Amino acid sequence: MKLRPKTTIYEHFSDLKDPRVDRTKLHKLIDIITITICAVISGADTWVDIELYGKTKYKWLKKFLELPNGIPSHDTIARVFAKLETEQLQQCFLKWVQSISQVTFGEIVAIDGKTLRHSYDKSSDKAAIHMVSAWATANRLVLGQVKVDEKSNEITAIPKLIKVLELSGCIITIDAMGCQKEIVKQIVAKEADYLITLKKNQAYLYERVEKIVNTLPLSRLKNLTISQYLQSETGHNREEHRYYQMLSNVKEAIDPNGEWEKLNSIGWVDYWRKEKDGKTSFERRYYISSLPNNAELLAKAIRQHWCIENQLHWVLDVQFLEDDSRIRKDNAPENLAIIRQIALNLLKQESTEKTGIKTKRKKAGWDNDYLLKVLGF
Repeated sequence: MKLRPKTTIYEHFSDLKDPRVDRTKLHKLIDIITITICAVISGADTWVDIELYGKTKYKWLKKFLELPNGIPSHDTIARVFAKLETEQLQQCFLKWVQSISQVTFGEIVAIDGKTLRHSYDKSSDKAAIHMVSAWATANRLVLGQVKVDEKSNEITAIPKLIKVLELSGCIITIDAMGCQKEIVKQIVAKEADYLITLKKNQAYLYERVEKIVNTLPLSRLKNLTISQYLQSETGHNREEHRYYQMLSNVKEAIDPNGEWEKLNSIGWVDYWRKEKDGKTSFERRYYISSLPNNAELLAKAIRQHWCIENQLHWVLDVQFLEDDSRIRKDNAPENLAIIRQIALNLLKQESTEKTGIKTKRKKAGWDNDYLLKVLGF
């Protein structure tokens, strides 16, 4: 993915429809959005933090915002984000991401879900919000996210996310929840490849793959080719060996009825672990893929898929305190989750400061010139 010059918040968020009635509009919507993005970049995690940031930075913000009635109160900011149409904000986010990035051939895009643990609301019997995100692993950029419907699961959310993303030439990685025929078909229609974890939720396919791998000599399978790749690591008081194998031209043997679009290969990984105390463990995982035979690429895609856990989900939890957020009303939790991802993208792209996200947020709060750099000015 190649990064392009950044564009202003106003350019992509000024078209948002204001959910307030005219007589209550003391503050411009774009001012509220801009203050919130700047505040979250700079370390704000609550509505009160955002109001305090705005008041502290009023003279500076006034240089490029109208602020006709000063800084909005935290109650006003909270009400706006509770009423703001999430789908519109998401569309603005997607347009902005597409304006600063261009997918390149072979980009590995991991799709995975995350629960905002404290977004549940007992008083209204509202469950915690679960979001599914797409993460460009090489450039560490959030491409988009969608909310999982309260009475549904990731199987329904993943297609909604894929639908709005530009994925041509990418390799899409998803865990076993996304191992669905329609999702595979949708990925192929987007001119992308896929690597998807296979578990017993797809019992028939799993059994056929397991039988071939475990019981049939590969030499008896016509036209099949295999590649192998071994990785070994020592650290954290343990030894780990990962043996990757990939078998291609499997369509006839695995999916003779052609139910899985562009199913070219199966992959499996054998994990051996030896702890310091001498205990050993073994685990095998299976994958289906549209990719050609390349066990080293299989290894890369699997390893990079888990980057979404430590480079996105972990950062949002630890650096942005997302799991501790008590913001629950209406659309506010989902909308603020989008703002956090905007802030994270901007902070990840700023490369002059060779530090972590926490330090970058502090510097952005202390140094207006650095914040402008993060914003792309």
